Amino acid sequence: MRLERYREMRDFSRTPEPRGREVLPKKGHLAFYIQRHVARRLHYDFRLELGGVLKSWAVPKGPSLDPREKRLAVQTEDHPLEYGEFEGVIPEKQYGAGEVLLWDRGLWIPEDRDPEAALRKGVLHFRLEGEKLHGSWALTRMRDNQWLLIKRRDEHARSGDEAEITLKAPQSVKRPPPPAARPRGRRGRSVPPGSRPARECRTP
Repeated sequence: MRLERYREMRDFSRTPEPRGREVLPKKGHLAFYIQRHVARRLHYDFRLELGGVLKSWAVPKGPSLDPREKRLAVQTEDHPLEYGEFEGVIPEKQYGAGEVLLWDRGLWIPEDRDPEAALRKGVLHFRLEGEKLHGSWALTRMRDNQWLLIKRRDEHARSGDEAEITLKAPQSVKRPPPPAARPRGRRGRSVPPGSRPARECRTP
């Protein structure tokens, strides 16, 4: 029943997204995922494992490492745990059509005694231990399904250009980055890194 809304919104005969299975909730080693989603508009899907599903928010501007930047996060339907590792293209005319890239993943540690109760009350404190994001964060509800995702002040906070982590590290954590292109010599041969072309000898 927790995934009923998720399944109603999708045609699994057409979309590569996982249908998902019901799993029992757990308290330790909770996963988080952030997916870069190029649909009608670019946004980042922020997902926290809780209660056997992925609680999900769409963050239009993505997370910021600056505590002064309060990023809008719109809560969406719960997703199955299998969705966290999903990368691919959702076909046209399907819900959320567009490219999905796994931007970050790792573990999250609740800083509230009862995270489910904290979420219901509208203020959730937690730590992230991901490949890109770390440290203390908070989700604060403004009204209905609109929340704010806020970086809390700690050793992982940044300001200015250093805070825009989505621009500094746009790549997938699931796919290795492409190898750096080597400069080519005059006849099209690759030049080993660090090598320099020999200088021409000229007779005075």
